[in-house]
Amino acid sequence: MRGASACWLAVVAVLLVGCGGKQSPSSNGVESMTPSQILAQVQKAVADAESVHIVGAGTTGGSAITLDLMLAAGKGGAGHISIGGLGFEIVRVDQKLYFKGDSSFLSHYAGPVAAQLLAGKWFYVPVSTSGFGSFSPLTNMVAITKQILASHGELAKGGETTIDGRPAITLIDKSHGGRLYVATTGPAYPLALKPGKGKGEIRFTDWDQPVTLAAPSKPIDYSKLTGG
Repeated sequence: MRGASACWLAVVAVLLVGCGGKQSPSSNGVESMTPSQILAQVQKAVADAESVHIVGAGTTGGSAITLDLMLAAGKGGAGHISIGGLGFEIVRVDQKLYFKGDSSFLSHYAGPVAAQLLAGKWFYVPVSTSGFGSFSPLTNMVAITKQILASHGELAKGGETTIDGRPAITLIDKSHGGRLYVATTGPAYPLALKPGKGKGEIRFTDWDQPVTLAAPSKPIDYSKLTGG
């Protein structure tokens, strides 16, 4: 009986290992690549991804920007954005963009008349519309990630670390010390970006998790206010 019990224990141990119960995730190989090769893998991973949650703060064109966006490939995105202190809610579902902002946001981007009529209300425009349509890339997972990661100088590889419990390799921007953390298991997703010089941090989380997008209730057609 003792021999039989030992045999059964051995079988159970083999099954657990075979099912991956105790194994560590396999490396995706980026830690052995050059910085440019790693970035190529990042771009490929993002292009193949289903969804992501991007949240954090940084700068764009010299203006402070904060982001909290849920994005879905081929569908759109939703969340909150603030640029230069002007905050607004944004939703894109396919080819329509929906906005809701206060009077300061609307005065800056559409003028005082629009601010008076639309402050605190949802309105929509086609993504092809000039002006507000230019915000469309912020709801495109590939476009916004490319934009966030585009501004850098010469890159060097740093050490391996862990971001939100996931193993990562560090890419260091030698011009200003910014750091990009790239997953070393599974797809080579960007996990976090620290621009350097105290300019905030952006996190990329919830890769490939389900995202439900819905148009706001009873939005106003912006073209009817402008005659467009």
